[in-house]
Amino acid sequence: MELRHLEYFVAVAAERSFTRAAGRLHVVQSAVSSAISALERELGAVLFERSAQRVSLTDAGEALLPRARATLDAAQSARDAVQEVGRELHGTVAVGCLTAVGGIDFAGLLGEFHRVHPRVRLRLRAATWDGSAGLARSLVDGEIDVAFLGIGGRPFPQLRTRELVRIPQVLVVPADHRLAKQDSVTLAEVADEPFIDYPLGYANRTANDQAFRAAGLERVIGMEVTDVGVAAEFATHGLGVTILPTHVVPQARRCKALPVTDQSLEWSLHLATAENRRISSATAALMEMVDSHLARSR
Repeated sequence: MELRHLEYFVAVAAERSFTRAAGRLHVVQSAVSSAISALERELGAVLFERSAQRVSLTDAGEALLPRARATLDAAQSARDAVQEVGRELHGTVAVGCLTAVGGIDFAGLLGEFHRVHPRVRLRLRAATWDGSAGLARSLVDGEIDVAFLGIGGRPFPQLRTRELVRIPQVLVVPADHRLAKQDSVTLAEVADEPFIDYPLGYANRTANDQAFRAAGLERVIGMEVTDVGVAAEFATHGLGVTILPTHVVPQARRCKALPVTDQSLEWSLHLATAENRRISSATAALMEMVDSHLARSR
C-alpha cells in the first residue's frame, strides 16, 4: 500500500470530487482515478460511490479514512524527525481562522512565523457561512491543522482548545433610534427589534442566542451576514440593530453603542487542534509563537 495512494484517497474523501482532489494535489485527474482504483484492487473493496452528481464514501471507505489519516500523520512525523536534525522546519501548516473578529493580528502572526520559518508553507482557510462550527469540522476531518475559532458557550467536541482572548460585545443602534439617547440597555428593551446577526455556527451568534435564552426572550433575525463590518454598516443605515465586538463599532455619528446590563454577550477566541490528530512540528512551532505574539501586541 503506497502512501501516495492514501494521500489521494484522503483528498478525494475531503473534496467529495476527483476533479477538486486533483486540483488540491496539483496532479491530473487520471492520476487520482488510477491511484484510487489501485487502492481498491489492493484492498478488495470499493471505497467510493461514484455518480455524475456526487462522490461519497462507502462503508469500507468510512472505515479506512481515519486509519489513512493516522498513517499519513505517522509518515509526516517520521519526516519531521529527520528534518529537525540540524535543519530548518519544513512542511505545510493549514490554518483556519475567523476574519475581522479582533483579539489577534493574524497577518502579523503569520508574517512573523514566515520570517522565522521560511521553508514552511502556510495555507489559510477563512471561516465561511458556518463560522467556527465549520472550522471545527475541518479540524476533525483533517482539512486544516490548527484553527483560531470562537466559542460562545459549550466547547466543541473532539477538539483540544485553549482560550486566547475574551471578546466583549455591545448593542449597536442607528443614531436616530429610540434608544440612542440611553447610556445602556437591557435585552428586553430591544427584543422586538429586527436584528442583524450572524449565521448559526458563528461564536458571536451562539453567545447572542444564549444571552436571549437566559433572559427568557425571543427575538427576530431580520438579516444574516458573515462579516462584522457589514453588520455595522447595515445597522448605521437603519436596517436593524446588531451586536458587535467593541473594537469594530463604527466611530461615525450614525450609530450608538450601548452596553447590555442584564446579560453577558462576551465570547472567547480559542486556539484549537483535533484530539485525534498528531500535531506536526511546524504546527507546534506556530502554536508556540501565539502567546509571545499576543503579549507584544497588547
